[in-house]
Amino acid sequence: MAPKQSIRKEEWGRRLHDVQVTKNDLNRLIMDYLVIEGYKSAAEEFSQEANLAPPVDFESIESRMVIREALQRGDIEDAITRVNDLNPEILDTNPALYFHLQQQKLIEYIRHGRITEALQFAQSELAPRGEESPEFLSELERTMALLAFDCSPSAPAGISELLSPAQRMKTAGEVNAAILESLSQGKEVKLVGLLKLLSWGEQMLEEKAEFPRIGQM
Repeated sequence: MAPKQSIRKEEWGRRLHDVQVTKNDLNRLIMDYLVIEGYKSAAEEFSQEANLAPPVDFESIESRMVIREALQRGDIEDAITRVNDLNPEILDTNPALYFHLQQQKLIEYIRHGRITEALQFAQSELAPRGEESPEFLSELERTMALLAFDCSPSAPAGISELLSPAQRMKTAGEVNAAILESLSQGKEVKLVGLLKLLSWGEQMLEEKAEFPRIGQM
């Protein structure tokens, strides 16, 4: 096996410096972050300062954030209504997303002790969908297990986590991604994708050469 090439810190720094990144490219990365993360006011101000047109309408940013806030406080019906007002095709064409919203609604019934409503809702809305998909049926059974454990903290992790704030955030993230996709906007912040690519590139290069990583510069 050939020995690894060694790249000195000074040489590596010079190579990095030679990579040209335009200010416009950086501005677009910043705008992409502000839009996807939902910072409407900051995006509006940055658009004016950088003289950069946003990739989506600013009002759509606010709509997404209102929907996300509704989901994070457990108001699933309000979120569904707002998604349909924004674009009814989002849920019509995404059965998995609609099921997860209905599943979250069932979780909220159970969380608040509305057991009769939970059972009726599960039977009328979720059971038919569970018959259509093994994945949906498995998720429904996991959700209904909350009743068996009476929402106890001692319930298995795979069940008790349904009542955690992370579960609401997961559902909100799915909805946010679907709305962005409907607007032909990327679902992931490009900066995150670039960091993943950087990490992968460093791992590949490390197999052939010794070099100072970005954090060591």
